[in-house]
Amino acid sequence: MMPFSELVLASHNAGKLKELQAMLGDTVRVRSVAEFSRVEPEETGLSFIENAILKARNAARISGLPALADDSGLAVDALGGAPGIYSARYADGQGDAANNAKLLQVLRDVPDAERGAQFVCALALVRHADDPLPIICEGLWHGRILHAPRGEHGFGYDPLFWVPECDCSSAELPAEQKNQLSHRARAMALLKQRLGI
Repeated sequence: MMPFSELVLASHNAGKLKELQAMLGDTVRVRSVAEFSRVEPEETGLSFIENAILKARNAARISGLPALADDSGLAVDALGGAPGIYSARYADGQGDAANNAKLLQVLRDVPDAERGAQFVCALALVRHADDPLPIICEGLWHGRILHAPRGEHGFGYDPLFWVPECDCSSAELPAEQKNQLSHRARAMALLKQRLGI
């Protein structure tokens, strides 16, 4: 049973809010942190989990509500896990196309067998800003990096992420299917299990 009727999502992203509300169903109302503040905390953590906790605590502090935060990105095996927590700003904040171009450039001489990668999602749920026991759930989605973008759906690195079990890129998957397979979907399934919903 969900221990609260509403929570704040530590994100200004309307798409992420809609996606997570759909995953949680109508047992809890998910509100955006944007209702309380437009200022985003500095992500000073050295891991996805640290950044998720930092964002959740900040959202709980400014809203007075339980808070859920997600920190996610792409970890490429041949790059020692990079771009990792810097995925969104890999090309110095110039956006998805620049991030993808930089990744392709860095991997240009890497053979298929060494292009393994995973999307990573860390979810952190805190009951209040000083919660000593945040609930942490991680989801991994394994695949490999293509040599060129494919597909029109999704965002971020989706056009470069090959999903072996579907024989296509993440950007070629319909949203409903991606939302069942993705790193975020896997982390959310664990969270729902932990919350008993």
